[in-house]
Amino acid sequence: MSTENGSGETSTQTSYGKGGGEKGEVLLEMRGLKIEGMADDVWHEIVHGVDVTLHRGEVLGLIGESGAGKSTIGIASMGYAKPGCRISDGTIMFDGMDLRKTPEHQLRKLRGARIAYVAQSAAASFNPAHKLIDQYCEMPVQHGVKPRSEAEQEAKDIYARLRLPDPDNIGFRYPHQVSGGQLQRAMTAMAMSCRPDLIVFDEPTTALDVTTQIEVLAAIKDIVEQFNTAAIYITHDLAVVAQMADKIMVLKLGDMIEEGFARQMIEEPKEEYTKALVAVRTFRKDEDIPKEESPILKVENVTASYGGGVMVLKNVSMEIHKQKTVAVVGESGSGKSTLARAITGLLPPLEGTVTYHGEVWPNALKQRNKDQLRRLQMIYQLPDTALNPRQRIRDILGRPVEFYVGKKGKEKTQRVRELLDMIELDPDQFINRYPGELSGGQKQRICIARALAAEPELIICDEPTSALDQLVAEEILKLLDRLQKELHLSYMFITHDLATVRAIADEIIVMLLGEIVEQGAKDDVLNPPHHKYTDLLLSSVPEMDPDWLDNLLAERAARKAKGEAIMESMDN
Repeated sequence: MSTENGSGETSTQTSYGKGGGEKGEVLLEMRGLKIEGMADDVWHEIVHGVDVTLHRGEVLGLIGESGAGKSTIGIASMGYAKPGCRISDGTIMFDGMDLRKTPEHQLRKLRGARIAYVAQSAAASFNPAHKLIDQYCEMPVQHGVKPRSEAEQEAKDIYARLRLPDPDNIGFRYPHQVSGGQLQRAMTAMAMSCRPDLIVFDEPTTALDVTTQIEVLAAIKDIVEQFNTAAIYITHDLAVVAQMADKIMVLKLGDMIEEGFARQMIEEPKEEYTKALVAVRTFRKDEDIPKEESPILKVENVTASYGGGVMVLKNVSMEIHKQKTVAVVGESGSGKSTLARAITGLLPPLEGTVTYHGEVWPNALKQRNKDQLRRLQMIYQLPDTALNPRQRIRDILGRPVEFYVGKKGKEKTQRVRELLDMIELDPDQFINRYPGELSGGQKQRICIARALAAEPELIICDEPTSALDQLVAEEILKLLDRLQKELHLSYMFITHDLATVRAIADEIIVMLLGEIVEQGAKDDVLNPPHHKYTDLLLSSVPEMDPDWLDNLLAERAARKAKGEAIMESMDN
């Protein structure tokens, strides 16, 4: 089937997705796309003549490891190149318009209204000085799509569809007053505010736990189908993209390696690189260190609140032993990161104690001495916001070396070089770079080195691999495992990725609504019988099957309907 577009040219109108369904006319067509990036004052080609065709109502999944060019190609669909890059060749046709020849003032009207973008890092994308609902309403009001009152009501409706808590009121919070997963969903809602023709989803579920991820994926699928919206879905998780995409394009170092319908790409990949992505399996710890009797860290009956009388941690107790990894899992807002903040003193507990090697530590960070601060360090979820973009790597690592260890001058520089060696980055190449010149995996390695600079005994890892592709994440986990063995470190590992938990944990703590609902040795927690909530988490882990999400949603809907029918019969 074919049709004439606005320019009188004939375009293909049929596309078949993973389920064999027919799609609409061509909406986006990029041909011979080349993009260059600036390095050492020289332009280098980073995307090498990629072709993309996207139909209305179709979802194209872009997948590949860090540095493959996924996000660069995604935002190029908006006629935009991020700072330090430029579109050097090729055509970008959107609904008959050549975006490379479209004036900037027309592009500004297009972006946000007809083409929307959901960024990977919601924390770095929201304005911290404005409430969520104000930022939602800004785009439809500015573009004249709808008045403020109507936009506010639609915001509440879509907050509810995206399973945000208290949807009528959460929009009146500021970004720092919600969890990372909640903020990511609020950003997805914001992109949908103008009902665009095309949405570019750049890792939209990266920061979400598995149960929330299912709800968001289902909502995205519903939006795409209901409004016949086309989407480019960028992710490093092949199991996720298999649920969302009609077609999948595999990228590596700016080249298109393979493209095909989702089912064919999952079940019968042709290229070796694609086969490696499909087959990647997180490594397993292969050494069982005997558990010492006395814990390094002991948390007893800790209760904490952010104010307003709402308790976000409720009588939590836990232990971490030498050279052991305790994984803390649970939904967004369950209290995982809040527990870390209470342990570090960033959020002083209202009740309870934090004991380190038998010494009760002050609850507040500012009351702890330098040695106490040194012995407990953190690795944060988002290296983009954790690293100062204006400092070179030598300064980022040199500061904690000087502050905690007291080394200066040549000794400090030598220690920085040793730290870079430790995280498997060449000191000669990286010591004078800025964070903006590093890939996501390299930035996270620098965050690990910064924590090691203090020579700690215990490191709290707050989702350190959630923003990384599967291949890079596996390398980071191997690095953390090696460092644990060499330096005899203990880890508290906060994550929503149960595959990671299976790989690295010795013990598991499951949290829900600020309370621990289950804890114990890994095998005891992961093997049946499970707590009901643990069972929900395990059943929500995406599988490498394009029908998995649809089948799961249908099964849960059937259970819910059956449960409601039973309740009605009991009432009668």
